[in-house]
Amino acid sequence: MEESFHLPLRKVAAVGIGNALEFYDFLTYSFFAVQIGHSFFPERHGLLYSLAVFGVGFLTRPLGGLVLGMMGDRVGRRPAMVLSFSLIGVALLGIALTPSYAQIGTAAPVLLVIFRLLQGFALGGEVGASTAFLVEAAPPGRRGLYVSIQYMTQDFAVLVAGIVGFVLSETLTPDQLDSWGWRAAFLLGTAVIPMGFYLRRSLPETLPEVEPVRRTRIPVRFVLLALLMTMATSTYIFGIDYITTYVQDSLKMSSGAAFAATVLVGLCATIGDPVSGMLCDRFGRKPVMLTAAAVILLVVTPSFLAMTRFGGIAVVLTATALLASLQSLLVVPALTTIAETLPKTIRAGTIGVVYAVSTSIFGGSAQVVVKTLIDWTGNQLAPAWYICGIVALGGLAMLAVRESAPVRTV
Repeated sequence: MEESFHLPLRKVAAVGIGNALEFYDFLTYSFFAVQIGHSFFPERHGLLYSLAVFGVGFLTRPLGGLVLGMMGDRVGRRPAMVLSFSLIGVALLGIALTPSYAQIGTAAPVLLVIFRLLQGFALGGEVGASTAFLVEAAPPGRRGLYVSIQYMTQDFAVLVAGIVGFVLSETLTPDQLDSWGWRAAFLLGTAVIPMGFYLRRSLPETLPEVEPVRRTRIPVRFVLLALLMTMATSTYIFGIDYITTYVQDSLKMSSGAAFAATVLVGLCATIGDPVSGMLCDRFGRKPVMLTAAAVILLVVTPSFLAMTRFGGIAVVLTATALLASLQSLLVVPALTTIAETLPKTIRAGTIGVVYAVSTSIFGGSAQVVVKTLIDWTGNQLAPAWYICGIVALGGLAMLAVRESAPVRTV
């Protein structure tokens, strides 16, 4: 599968900037779930309802993956990326400016749900088009590194969101954080929307000639394996992201400690993603992701056990750093395998739908499932058990899939 041309790594930065902004907006909701629950819902069930609305944002991801993905395959990667970026800006402003439950009653959670659905639609289409662009812009021997930009920018968004949350939590009172502090975090993203929009419009198109989609058969077996792989990666990502809420709700530690863990997740994963990309370019996709899956199964439960048994900021941060580093080694080669195996004419749409469906079902429900399991069982190790079960299933798919890395001749 030969691509028409290759772009220097620095020229694809605009894809990363737009992706980082979109995921900053999306993930900021997750990190401020406690405070958003206080703002938009009655106090008794605020957190659970807030997490449920976070999951609602995943319902429209498959639709966005289909609509914007097909647009990316038929019209071009760039128009699809520009549209998804524009929609996320509207949703961002909407969430930040919606009055609280105390001010407008049930209209507040209704508006919140609407804007979350719009966010989900935009991100559902974002991943397919931008990943297709990255793999098509890369030389064959550096596809892992280029595709790592997809996750590196997502994790950079985690890092920035964590820093913002940490600063706000340390400088504001709990009442201030509940009333307007979390809104300030959302509004920070709006300052860079014009720049991101301009940079995306300036990108070259990696799909200058599009063949009719009907000529390409969808590889059903591979799509099923890809669904299982993304099921594992999305569950792991959102399971680790839950640490922010877990530290506050389950371990009863301060919001400052929770956001410190979030900063560490973003930092370790941002550094680890390009390293993972280079490793899977050097050694192949399967060896890297299978090794990561095996180590994850060995260390997740002991890590959560250490956090619950011993507590303390040092233990939490050590466990967080380990789990976040393993995340990079799992997700980058998996997405690279999916992207470079699919035919160009259905690449953006298929990636978008596969990623959105698995993320919606498993990523979107991960935090609600984990919180519910903890409440039902009374056991703080429930997140580890859930993550291990899903990663084990994904690991079987990774074992079954073909190696997609180009064969080295030297």
